[in-house]
Amino acid sequence: MSDQEDILSTAAGWLAHGETVALATVVETWGSSPRPAGSQLAVTASGRMAGSVSGGCIEGAVADAARQTMESGQPQLLDFGISDERAWEVGLACGGKLKVFVERLDGKR
Repeated sequence: MSDQEDILSTAAGWLAHGETVALATVVETWGSSPRPAGSQLAVTASGRMAGSVSGGCIEGAVADAARQTMESGQPQLLDFGISDERAWEVGLACGGKLKVFVERLDGKR
């Protein structure tokens, strides 16, 4: 099982147990980004997390956005880069840029 499948399996398990879940996926990277495109982070409303979109440097900001997405149901496209002041605030000082798509998961089939 790949890391992505494991994260999706974990998220599916959380959904099956009644948790509200959001999934963040790295959709684009440039330069020295901390994780490759396709990397994922699952977040629950109760605070559980599985996976990584940045090796830790922007996880907090992405988790905050995930909570907003779980509440509103509206997906978000987050843009972090070295020229972005927020990137320094959240710890992305590696010189890379990345875009992270955040969506609420639905347990319906």
